[in-house]
Amino acid sequence: MEVTRRLREWTTIPIIILSVREHENDKIAALDAGADDYLTKPFGIGELMARMRVTLRRTAQDTSEPVFESEGLMMDFVHREVKINDQPVTLTPTEYDLLRTLVKHAAR
Repeated sequence: MEVTRRLREWTTIPIIILSVREHENDKIAALDAGADDYLTKPFGIGELMARMRVTLRRTAQDTSEPVFESEGLMMDFVHREVKINDQPVTLTPTEYDLLRTLVKHAAR
């Protein structure tokens, strides 16, 4: 769940969870964390391929970039790095999360 949450901080790459856990609560937690689909074992290759095609079709339009740059501010979402005028900036996790939220919603 943590990996899914961290990925969702900077990308909309499709995520399909493959698991042996069949409990509804596990599925809900994974989907709420940002997974696009959840498939429990055993499953057939045909079903997995179909779910992959559906997920890729749904996300094919997204062109979001893992790096934000504007007026001297550079934010690398993959590496959780922030620079101002090419100088590294040290932020606490909370400060980083706040800045990421502001950057993601800059146009609003």
